Amino acid sequence: MAALTRVQRPNVLFGYDGTDENDPALAWAVEEARLRGLDLVMCYCWHWPYSSSHVDREIQTVLERAGENLLRRGADRARELGAPGEVRTLLRRGPVSEALVRESGDAELIVIGSHERRRVPLWSTAVELPARAHRPVVAVRGPAGAGPVVAGVDGSAGAAAALGFAAEEALLRDRDLHVVYGAWEPQAVPEAELRLFTDKERLVQVRTATVEDAVRPWRERHPKLGVRISVLPARPREALLEAAAGAALVVVGDRGTGGVDQLLLGATSSAMLHHAACTVAIVPPP
Repeated sequence: MAALTRVQRPNVLFGYDGTDENDPALAWAVEEARLRGLDLVMCYCWHWPYSSSHVDREIQTVLERAGENLLRRGADRARELGAPGEVRTLLRRGPVSEALVRESGDAELIVIGSHERRRVPLWSTAVELPARAHRPVVAVRGPAGAGPVVAGVDGSAGAAAALGFAAEEALLRDRDLHVVYGAWEPQAVPEAELRLFTDKERLVQVRTATVEDAVRPWRERHPKLGVRISVLPARPREALLEAAAGAALVVVGDRGTGGVDQLLLGATSSAMLHHAACTVAIVPPP
């Protein structure tokens, strides 16, 4: 395991829901805090079941106390799992995504559970939060697989941020890094590059040079890091889903729609959340 030399924010923020299904995500958050040498902050959001115009202080007190008890048990469980440093708890009134975004200013990353094994609902926190957050979001599907950390790249600034996060995770977890470029994306390139799509061999050659340039600094700084590069004449979604099978983690940039609708992720990152069998990290652009 290699220690990170850059300055990090002081904590890992974890979205806790108190269920047994949330335990793998808690274990992942604890491991992130341990590997990075950071504190763990656990945030639980309670839900008001009535209209906002109806106020019942007694019911509100009951809900808050229930949340406090859940957080207390969750913090105890985090310590059982080996959480280093301080374990802090935050009780907030939902919605969950909004609360986690508000609390993420000091977070190096945000960890949440994603219980669904099939398509994730559009209203799920796993979909909403990465579209809103300014920190990397890790949606945990279960224990890490035995395979490498997979990074999806496309030559953009957002992909460079995803590659950096993936390289750090591979170093921290003592895994290989598999860098994947699904190069068949003619609708997303400048007009001057469209001619590449008439020659697949040339397309792969040009994109491979781009990936090699992006990976070179990580190879030079960490010569023991095992790096594999796959540049495929396939859509990014297809290339990454194939690589994600058996992976410990797949990391992609958000590549969202920006000012059009800030609640939407890009097509590839959405596809990973909906269909990848392993844990997925969505990394915002720098």
